[in-house]
Amino acid sequence: MGQFSWIYSDTNKQLLDDMYAETYLLVPKPFQDKYGKAIYEDCYDGYGDFGKYDVYNLIPEWNDATYTGNWDEAYNRLRKTNPFPEFTGRVCPHPCEVGCTCNLGGDPVNIKEKELSIIERAYESGLIKPEPPEVRTGKTVAIVGSGPSGLCVAEYLNRRGHSVTVYERSDRVGGLLMYGIPNMKLEKTYIERKVKLMEKEGVVFKTGVNVGVDVKAQDLKKQYDAVVLCCGASNPRDIKAPGRKSKGIYFAVDYLKAATKSLLDSNFADKKYIDAKDKNVMVIGGGDTGNDCVGTSIRLGCKSLIQLEMMPKLPDERQPNNPWPEWPRVCKTDYGQEEAIAVFGKDPRVYQTTVKEFIANEKGEVCKAKLVKLESKFDKKAGRNIMAEVAGSEYEVPVDLVLIAAGFLGSQPYVTKAFGLDLTERTNVKTVEGHFKTNVDKVFTAGDMHRGQSLVVWAIREGRDCAREVDKALMGYSNL
Repeated sequence: MGQFSWIYSDTNKQLLDDMYAETYLLVPKPFQDKYGKAIYEDCYDGYGDFGKYDVYNLIPEWNDATYTGNWDEAYNRLRKTNPFPEFTGRVCPHPCEVGCTCNLGGDPVNIKEKELSIIERAYESGLIKPEPPEVRTGKTVAIVGSGPSGLCVAEYLNRRGHSVTVYERSDRVGGLLMYGIPNMKLEKTYIERKVKLMEKEGVVFKTGVNVGVDVKAQDLKKQYDAVVLCCGASNPRDIKAPGRKSKGIYFAVDYLKAATKSLLDSNFADKKYIDAKDKNVMVIGGGDTGNDCVGTSIRLGCKSLIQLEMMPKLPDERQPNNPWPEWPRVCKTDYGQEEAIAVFGKDPRVYQTTVKEFIANEKGEVCKAKLVKLESKFDKKAGRNIMAEVAGSEYEVPVDLVLIAAGFLGSQPYVTKAFGLDLTERTNVKTVEGHFKTNVDKVFTAGDMHRGQSLVVWAIREGRDCAREVDKALMGYSNL
């Protein structure tokens, strides 16, 4: 019946029964038995069917606290489950809002905005102060990677009293948060603010250290009681098409990192970024990273822009076979596309299309791309529908800059080989399901390196659960 048994007192029982009857009838009849009762019960967990996506924030509790003006209590309930609401309040797509029962009668509760308001108000009021542990356990832990999962593991293990050192190969702490997400989407001052707080609480950060290259894996294992690998899924998926080696074709992650680093280092004065000014830009991939490339290219002054998506365009509104609380399979227009529409007068996305060939000029620079339309066809060998080329549908477009945002394939091999880790078929680090211990003694893993490319909120969840497992391995029990 959910976490909050007080909701189901005799006083409230009749009210809840009435609510159940009303919301049950709002669900389409074929889905009433499956979802109707979930609306009634799970609303008070704040998620409906979407708790599995998140860290199980106590949303009803901090909703009530903000409603009554008790902002300090709202912060205390928020930090109980989420150590980084200043990040998730800005970059998380918030599936919890999709699962909110208010969707049945109108708009959901603005959980994302409320979460951000709580944490920023806590900083402004001085409620957030360094809280170093009173007692140290004498145990040492090395964390490799300072993205959201690595920071989360560090936060919880340091709270527990272990001595934590975080190794980061880049020049700044933050991993994906720092260099994978553009500054206009997540200003880096918020990351730096949190990192400084963690340092005051005792976490040690070592930047510019590439474990597996600058530091040997065996040395790290000898020096620390436990090692946690949170290196992300940083192997970009490539596009196999003739002309791929032409100049002017980049992976999205390299493009975004160069732009953010140049901005932070010199406000672009050093020119150490991939310039899109006055260029015809083509982004391959329709996910969040592709959208970030669209937004960044526009802000850097591109001449034109198209974004390729292999799949058909989703409907603008829910269809009858996609009722709440299922994930809405609808077309999402994000900030990048919105800015493209404002600048160029049209949506940059071209659906059911892929690259057949990159065409270079005499200098070896990409100047055109041959595109081809796709359609869904059943493939007997694969046993499923695939997107196949439409014969005779090829056409060319002018292109000076190509950004490949086709997702990621898993962890980078030099790290996994250095530690001798077993991998899954998807090249993620292999563990027993539901656990974080690898096949190597004292070595654990969490985040995208463990589960594959995913959301920041999932990285936080993985980091929190991994910290508990590491703590138990070190102490024999855990109170995390």
